[in-house]
Parts: sequence; structure tokens; C-alpha cells
Amino acid sequence: MASLGKKLGLLVGAGLLLSGCMQATTYQETPSAALKPRDKELLSKVSYVKTPVPEAFRRAIVDYHRKEAPGSIVVDSDNHYLYYVQEGGKAIRYGITVGEEAMAWSGIAKVGAMAEWPAWHPTPSEISRLGVPKFVAPGPDNPMGSRAIYLYSGGKDTLFRIHGTNQPEYIGASISSGCIRMTNEDVIDLYNRVKMGAIVVVLEPKHGDSPYNSKMALQGGSSSWQ
Repeated sequence: MASLGKKLGLLVGAGLLLSGCMQATTYQETPSAALKPRDKELLSKVSYVKTPVPEAFRRAIVDYHRKEAPGSIVVDSDNHYLYYVQEGGKAIRYGITVGEEAMAWSGIAKVGAMAEWPAWHPTPSEISRLGVPKFVAPGPDNPMGSRAIYLYSGGKDTLFRIHGTNQPEYIGASISSGCIRMTNEDVIDLYNRVKMGAIVVVLEPKHGDSPYNSKMALQGGSSSWQ
């Protein structure tokens, strides 16, 4: 019995150690104050189904272990997360849709331009591959969504964007387009926080450095919706 008690004590101790290493996660809805009257008007007119985002990919406040400066953005395509780095070892983590590996871009860039309810100017390859027109006007069903953050490297447009989506059902997945997509509500929240010139780190595929991947994101966290 004494031996059994020691074993149980060791197991409990190990469990406490592991729980101490778990990431503290607080899930939150995007603050409604982030939405402007025009946002509310256009979002009320969308024709796509507002599919709920799986809990692992909902907006959350998390512990952050990397060394990027507050105000930076880090994109972890492997685990379908985007982090907005904050003070005090915290970050806002958003679920994202990413491009398939062959369509992806990785590297270090800066926020070079930003737009609310942008028009879409497809690249020649997108026009050829997707059969889309050369120009799509801004609006509730535009594939660029409610906001766009344009990434520049060496003073030049990378043609890689962080933007909204009219396909929220794909948050947490990889699809044919190479840009980073967020729900329209989440990208508005990010847009309101990020500054021109902010550093954006897009991690190379297969080199994801999330504190936790999507399967583990639900472990050890609290669920506090505000």
C-alpha cells in the first residue's frame, strides 16, 4: 500500500508539473466596439452562411513564448494560427485559413498598406486559375472581406495579404489561395490594433512554432467569453 501511495504521489506530481507547462488560454468574442456602423451594415448583408468557427480557432488571449516585439504579427501556417504579440508575454491568437503549401509565402515583411472593405484585383495567375474577373468591387461578399493588410518586403508588395473572407467555414484549413484569411470580425479587430510598418513574420511550412497546435489548444485553458 505504501508503494502504491508513492506511485500515486509521483503521478499527481507529474500531472501538476505538466499542467504548469500548459498554455493559459482565454477565449473571447471579437469586441463589438471594433465594428463601425458601415461594418455592421455590410456584415448584415452577407449572403454566405456564418459558420461558427471551431473552438480551437476562435479568438483567444494566450501565453506567448517567442521573442517578437509587441505589435508584431506572427503567422503559423502549420497550425492555422495568427498571433498579434502583446506586452507581458501574451498574444491575441486568431484562427486562419492558409494556402496550400505550394501556394504559400514565408519570410519577414512589414505592413505596407491597409484598407477597409477593399476591392479585389486578382493577379493574372488567379484570373487564369480561378476564372475570376479582373476586378471585384468592395462589398459584403467580396473574397477580400472587410479588411486587408498588405505585406511588403524590401519596399515592394509581396502580393501576400492578410484579409477577411466570405468562406468562414474554411478557418482552420488549407485551401488553394495563398493569402491569409480571417473571419471578417477577427480581421477588423486585428486591423484596429496593427500599425503601419509593423513586422510580420510568416513561418516557413513545416517549421511552425506555435506554443500549442490546434489539437492541443483546447487543453489547460479557461473559456471566458466576453
